[in-house]
Amino acid sequence: MKDARPCSIAGTLALVGEKYSLLVLREVSLGATRFDQLVRNIGAPRDVLTNRLKRLVDVGVLEKVAYSEHPPRFEYRPTTAGLELEPVLLTLMAWGDRHLNDGDRPMVLEHVGGHGHVGGHELVPVVVCSECGEQVRHDELTAHPQTPGWTVTGPAA
Repeated sequence: MKDARPCSIAGTLALVGEKYSLLVLREVSLGATRFDQLVRNIGAPRDVLTNRLKRLVDVGVLEKVAYSEHPPRFEYRPTTAGLELEPVLLTLMAWGDRHLNDGDRPMVLEHVGGHGHVGGHELVPVVVCSECGEQVRHDELTAHPQTPGWTVTGPAA
């Protein structure tokens, strides 16, 4: 049996695809950066959360920063790599709001910055092309496998 398709999605899921890992990133992006806040807001067992935090720090998604020396206490802050996962979280949240919650949204995000905007407006995440700025639609995408021996539909014969 051949190996599964080489895929960046699979690699990313191996890193952050476990439920509590994504919820840690959600909480840290909202500003809950201390262990006790994370335990309370996520509901993960303390030992599981400790392991997830260690893994996210080890791979460079979060950094552990001391905020107290006596007793030693730390908070977790997103690295550049961690911040780059925020659009994934926003898109997952929007999908869940549309397809799982019958329109009931537990959280609404407001965009308040940049480009001369006066006041804030509700954020609705979309994927856009970095070249033309247009929203990306499925029927406008073409995949180009880069791994030798693979085609769009699977391994080459």
